[in-house]
Amino acid sequence: MPKSRELRFNAFNMMAPSHNWAGLWSHPRDQSINANTLHYWVDYARTAERGLLDGIFLADVFGVYDVYGKSSETALKQAVQLPNAEPTLLVSAMALVTRHLGFGITANLTFEHPYQFARRFSTLDHLTGGRIGWNIVTGYLDSGARGMGLSGGRAHDDRYDAADDFLTAAYKLWEGSWQDGAVRRDRDARIFADPSRVHRVRHDGPYFKVDGIHLAEPSPQRTPLLYQAGASTRGRAFAARHSEAIFLNGQTKPVLARAVREIRTAAKEFGRDPYDICLFAGATVIVAPTRAEANDLLEEYARHVDQAGQLALLSGWSGIDFSTYRPDDPIRYVESNAIQSMVENFTVRSDKPVRIGDLARLSHAGARSPFVVGSPQDVADELIAWADETDVDGFNLFRLVAPESLEAFVDLAVPELQSRGVYKTAYRDGTLREKLFPGRGPYLHATHPGAAYRDPARIGPSAPPQTDAAE
Repeated sequence: MPKSRELRFNAFNMMAPSHNWAGLWSHPRDQSINANTLHYWVDYARTAERGLLDGIFLADVFGVYDVYGKSSETALKQAVQLPNAEPTLLVSAMALVTRHLGFGITANLTFEHPYQFARRFSTLDHLTGGRIGWNIVTGYLDSGARGMGLSGGRAHDDRYDAADDFLTAAYKLWEGSWQDGAVRRDRDARIFADPSRVHRVRHDGPYFKVDGIHLAEPSPQRTPLLYQAGASTRGRAFAARHSEAIFLNGQTKPVLARAVREIRTAAKEFGRDPYDICLFAGATVIVAPTRAEANDLLEEYARHVDQAGQLALLSGWSGIDFSTYRPDDPIRYVESNAIQSMVENFTVRSDKPVRIGDLARLSHAGARSPFVVGSPQDVADELIAWADETDVDGFNLFRLVAPESLEAFVDLAVPELQSRGVYKTAYRDGTLREKLFPGRGPYLHATHPGAAYRDPARIGPSAPPQTDAAE
């Protein structure tokens, strides 16, 4: 990575008392127990924008973590991403107190319909002035499917087949239903929209059907910026075709670098520039004025991480019941219907065995991704090294003790990164897409498959046969 390349950063958070590190809600300075209040989020957004972060990346999960011990008891007791609330409702309030900050919202398409979903995200894009991104997820918890009245979730690869179909319908609505210039707002002629430039979408897919006009007029970005986090073989194919930003994990630089290469190679195979995709690695960062103070913070935070809660979280992610393991047992590869890439990283892609007990601690081993502790100089050195050696574009900063961990990054790490020339000193104008990809304009790039649906001929039954499912 050239030294002048600007690193990107998102604050990674969730509308729940605990996020990636179970138990930190119990820390006396942590404010995440107030995550169901607007004041918490408004203040958090102001801090993120003060630090010139690219966005707040909002996690979400649909269901409860009940794989561990085949019960939700641990998740309830330790607030393991439970309770969790609907993240889309937060964004308007945060947008009102910021001007530039982007918002990446995780939304599970399995229990959505493209017609209503497209309207919701177009509305958010309007209300934020084009600062919305969608983190596309297909859901991995059977508990969520049961809550929706189903016997269980779809098989892993079937979820991505359905996602391809969902995206095709959504592209038709966002890109093709209303042509540019359709909205006239002509008071004198008393014409709000030109009917000849508004088109009915007719989509008859294997999973979703649509017959209607998109209910929202085109938003500043039309299609929201598209995030995705799948890194399994099928997930990579989906991400390389559809995503503009991808969230990756890897507990060592070689593991992460391999995932980056695979994504960029797959993007090229789909006819896209490999650098049309912005790759974010998850990162746990603890920064303090000195290295000794940072290590003291690590010890302090670690005392509040709940081991059973952490294993309940990991059991849900992996689909493996870790309550049946002993702390010294190594993780073994088990194919599941959950997040396959995480299990691969800990087993077939790891150069040494990862023990169950290691995963339950606030540590390098338990982080699944870059784990950086030190002074501002240490943190800058490490983040730049990870970017240089893996070719990631930036980092999603995991929530630790909120808001102090984010405030420390903004006040200590950001100035140091700026002094190294790898962090912006001011926001660019424009939409979220224009900020991440300068000079590209507010809409999907021409090489993105969704851009093809700007042609009204492709949104109805007269369209040529589609080949949208990644092979």
